[in-house]
Amino acid sequence: MSDAIIQVKDVRYVYARGAVVALDGISLDVPAGQSLGIVGQNGSGKTTLTKLFNGLLRPTSGAVIVDGRDTAKHSVQEMAGTIGYVFQNPNHQLFASSVAEELAFGPTNMKMSPEEVKAKVEEAFEFFDLGQYRDHHPYRLSFPLRKLVGIASVFTMGPKIFVLDEPTTGQDHQTTRVINRLIHKLSERGSTVICVTHDMPLVADVSERMIVMWNAKMIADGTPKQVFSDTEVMQRTHIAPPQIAQISMQLKARKGKEAVLNVEELAAELGGKKKGGA
Repeated sequence: MSDAIIQVKDVRYVYARGAVVALDGISLDVPAGQSLGIVGQNGSGKTTLTKLFNGLLRPTSGAVIVDGRDTAKHSVQEMAGTIGYVFQNPNHQLFASSVAEELAFGPTNMKMSPEEVKAKVEEAFEFFDLGQYRDHHPYRLSFPLRKLVGIASVFTMGPKIFVLDEPTTGQDHQTTRVINRLIHKLSERGSTVICVTHDMPLVADVSERMIVMWNAKMIADGTPKQVFSDTEVMQRTHIAPPQIAQISMQLKARKGKEAVLNVEELAAELGGKKKGGA
């Protein structure tokens, strides 16, 4: 028996009565607790893939098994306690008249007791540092804060898996750093975190594994260092690795080595070589 919390088995998905193949023979195992980045150009199939995880879409063929359950046989509501999907645009999921009500809706709908709901909401306010906005209407908050409320509203349902669709889109530099820290905190709690993103620095920072989608297929799967070092894949998909990765790959002294993902690592590596006389 696989220890993967998500199993994708030879999945195809076809839109518009066979006119558009969005996924073509995808197989993927995601271990529990893994932080996974899914990247690729628009139309590559990455968002379609993640919508299969919680039953928003059903495979045309093949199977998606999440925490032991075939998603084609369960509703989105039934899967909500296991996998939480945070939309790219928080306006597509926020509807309550206050942040507190927004955070309480999910666990209440899951038939948790009032005491459990209150505990979940208070935990979310602390985890996301949103307590000062408790009584605010979500639509009176800035877009970055609405994004945090959207993630927090999923957090209160206690899912094992978080799917974050473009979590840093519309964020400024400061709130992007907040999102990064939150993803690290979710991972530290043992959550499985899947980021669908065009933000390569985000992938480099928060993901231990990275897959690349292209033309309905998965064409790369490895650590961010391994994938960013694959120049053929980067060129074919028109993906630009983080700037520090590009610089590290261009240094003659590092020829043949994997990309480096942060300045501190590169400085330590080059400093060590200099001291050793290499």
